[in-house]
Amino acid sequence: MESAGDWCLIESDPGVFTQLIRKFGATGVQVEELWAIDDGIFENLRPVHGLIFLFKYMQDDEPPEPVVCDDRLDKIYFAKQVINNACATQAVISLLLNCNHPDVDLGPELSKLKEFSMSFDPKMRGLTLSNSQTIRTAHNSMAQQPLFEFDPKVASKDDDAYHFIGYMPIDGRLYELDGLRDGPIDHGPIALEQDWLDVVRPIIMKRINVYTEGEIHFNLMALVSDRKMIYERQLHEVQMLTMETDDMENEIQRLRMLIEYEDVKMARYQQEMIRRRHNYLPFIIMLLKILAEEKKLMPLLEKAKERASKKGTKKMKV
Repeated sequence: MESAGDWCLIESDPGVFTQLIRKFGATGVQVEELWAIDDGIFENLRPVHGLIFLFKYMQDDEPPEPVVCDDRLDKIYFAKQVINNACATQAVISLLLNCNHPDVDLGPELSKLKEFSMSFDPKMRGLTLSNSQTIRTAHNSMAQQPLFEFDPKVASKDDDAYHFIGYMPIDGRLYELDGLRDGPIDHGPIALEQDWLDVVRPIIMKRINVYTEGEIHFNLMALVSDRKMIYERQLHEVQMLTMETDDMENEIQRLRMLIEYEDVKMARYQQEMIRRRHNYLPFIIMLLKILAEEKKLMPLLEKAKERASKKGTKKMKV
């Protein structure tokens, strides 16, 4: 791996990714977490521009053949990952730079990056991305404040590695964008009247089924158009209608509630980010010190053990 400064690990969270996109300067999009991959879950999120999939990384016995020497690469922005821990940012940027939907505005930073490096080969694109001060700063601003510092040199070799990749339709075909590959993976054509999400669903399920039963360390998120923008657009369309009916009034109230919900959700994302960045260790140490001085620490510990023991007994009885 080339060196371009330290890149932190990023939590797989829709709020983190949504704020990361806005730190890049892109607008018109946000990230939503998916708890299932059935057709119905996408209905209230359309248009869906791409999917971000987090999984426990395993070396493939027979890795799929990437697109490396093909004129399709002239239309696909694919960058090799050349920096550790950059896969989260790389996955979302790959989706953004290949998205041509009118809702999506890349902003000046990503627009310049794409224009400057589109003619480069995948490795040079990866180096360009990882050496962008703006992108690296935005990425590292999403770091969670650790309670304790650990020496990375003593980390276990058996620690699991997790990896982010992207899926999206490009020019009528489904592509997997994985910076650890030599090129994008072509998963075949999408029929004219076919929903691309119907094509990607079995591919993701097949990937999940490779793992042992009980493995739950997967996460799937969708890159979608800004929900507040969509609802405001729909509200404007309804309000432009000349005939007023009860159904119309109910629809206006519904859309206003959805807009308010999005405002509350974005405020919560910002609050959660403040909490992630705050160092609670001094407070914890002071609290423990006060409890110990007042001789309340050990009684609280014994009560906690007792409650834990009772919960364990109840579980065994069920």
